[in-house]
Amino acid sequence: MLPFRIIDRLKFILERQLVKGAGFQLLVVGLFIGLISLIGGLLVVPQGGDFDDPGAAVWWAFLRLTDPGYLGDDVGTWPRIISTLLTVLGYVVFMGTLVAILTRWLIAKMEELERGLTPVTLKNHFVVLGWTPQTPPLVAELFGSSGRMQRFLEKHDTQKLRLVVLAQEASAAQLHELMKEPGVGRRAREVILRSGSAIQPDALHRVACLDAAAVIVPSHVHDAGSLVTSDVETVKALLSIAAQARHLNAPLPFVVAEIQDMRKLSVIERAYPGAVEVVAGDVTISRLMVQNVLHPNLSEVYNELLTAGEGNEIFVRGGETAEGLTLAELATQRPHAIVLGLLQPLAGNGWKVNLLAPSDTIIRHEDRVVLLASDYQHTGADPKAAPLARIERGAATVSERNEPDTHRVLVLGWNRRVPSLFAEFISYGGRHFELDMVSAIPLDERQREIARYGVDLEKINGRLLEADYMVEEDLRKLDPASYDTVMLLSSDRIGSGEEADARAMVGYLQLEDILAESLQRPQIIMELSDPDNRHLLYGHRSEMLISPMILSHVLAQVALRRELRVVLDELFTVGGAEIQFRDPHDYPLPASADFQLLEKIVAESGEIALGVFRAAADERGRHLRMNLPRDQYLDLKEGDRLVLLSSA
Repeated sequence: MLPFRIIDRLKFILERQLVKGAGFQLLVVGLFIGLISLIGGLLVVPQGGDFDDPGAAVWWAFLRLTDPGYLGDDVGTWPRIISTLLTVLGYVVFMGTLVAILTRWLIAKMEELERGLTPVTLKNHFVVLGWTPQTPPLVAELFGSSGRMQRFLEKHDTQKLRLVVLAQEASAAQLHELMKEPGVGRRAREVILRSGSAIQPDALHRVACLDAAAVIVPSHVHDAGSLVTSDVETVKALLSIAAQARHLNAPLPFVVAEIQDMRKLSVIERAYPGAVEVVAGDVTISRLMVQNVLHPNLSEVYNELLTAGEGNEIFVRGGETAEGLTLAELATQRPHAIVLGLLQPLAGNGWKVNLLAPSDTIIRHEDRVVLLASDYQHTGADPKAAPLARIERGAATVSERNEPDTHRVLVLGWNRRVPSLFAEFISYGGRHFELDMVSAIPLDERQREIARYGVDLEKINGRLLEADYMVEEDLRKLDPASYDTVMLLSSDRIGSGEEADARAMVGYLQLEDILAESLQRPQIIMELSDPDNRHLLYGHRSEMLISPMILSHVLAQVALRRELRVVLDELFTVGGAEIQFRDPHDYPLPASADFQLLEKIVAESGEIALGVFRAAADERGRHLRMNLPRDQYLDLKEGDRLVLLSSA
């Protein structure tokens, strides 16, 4: 065993002191300065004269060490040599090392502050636990919900929206991404970013979860086959919030949590005993896609109702705003909105959704009124507007359908929501489907995922085919023109949403080339993952769904008005009321009918008129016009369709 050298031992001791931080580093430098001053002073004491006093000599050396301006004041060769050496050492030790330590400490402290490790001191704020592709549009939704947000803030006795986002690594990159998001812009600086994971208790404390008015937990994306799924992280985050509340004896905040597997709903309710609304991300998108298969062109309705921007939204108002009125009387006082129905409280917990309720239904204080409007202020009474004519609507009746024998669907691509998509097709027991699922992923892997979800493909005549739709020859062999619907899915097994969407868009363009050679054209539904790609395919003929934008809207609006979730479930699931497209010739409409007359005529069938779908697009490429002014003439052309709320 080799003996330690003295120099190594000293270097080791010095290193252990320096790694303890800026305070210890300054202490070491101070000791060096004192030692150099002492040695320098003792070296000039033998010169006598002004250096007889050792204390004065050490002070002389300290002044030369710390201030080079004294260099020209010394007399004598030896004092000048010592003074010069002290001045040089002062540049190295005092100025160089000291400034370096302080600069490094200041930069480290600024980086620590920029990382967002300081706990916020806020109350009644919004917390978003996680940075995902849904986070920027989610922030835009919260900033854009002016009227609904104002009512939410008044309810929680606060004046301004304060938003805290927890990201794995908070940095300026997220801030720039928010600034580029439409609807956010400069308001991105109002967002407080904090670093950490939603499954870490200290990170939850950092964003003051227990003091928040609402906590939103968007679902993260994990690699296929990962044991730690997004639902596992969501449950762990809820357990951590509940544990902190028990430890501090504090009330639990309201939480809106997104999960991928709806079968985990009971786990969520067991993990979090407080107020929680669960949005099933995969199931929600699957429901919308299947509804779009059943009702072509419905994607434009989704993109208006379930994304931020111009157009109409669904609002829920308290019954106290119209207590004692009937739905027909309320409709006459809301000239810029459409009254859709009521939410009535159940005896235990939850709500009974009563869309298409008869117009003579009386609104009670504990009820909630569901309306369609372009702005929150339109859902309230307008004393300056003239009241509308009263329209009576009876009980809704289920319409008879003449469905084709079999609806053939070709699904191109694979992602985690395919099993829930198949399950949604199966839920429509009265329909006959034939599904062909095409992907380059091996068959056995897809079969295992479907088996885990408990889906029986035989119920929908489902087949799993192995092919790559990016290869033109493989796509031609599938004969896409022979199907009624072709669905292009955005993959979640590619590095980013941009890359996944690039594959889907290239596949779509290749599909268009093949369909151009055929006389028949199926309905095409394309799913994208990155909202930035929504404007790339100019003039496309597909129906496009931007999953993160839709889910962000749902999460944000449910956080502001939790009853909205059951309304969306009613509209976009099998059974109950649903949005349908009808031929104008099915109704006795005169040539000069306005929107109010359309409302009156369809009310006789127990339906609600929502708008018109034009066969020809306008200058912005839009076909849908919802919630038209009551006195606007419809001016229906060949191919136009009526958009109604009707019984399924």
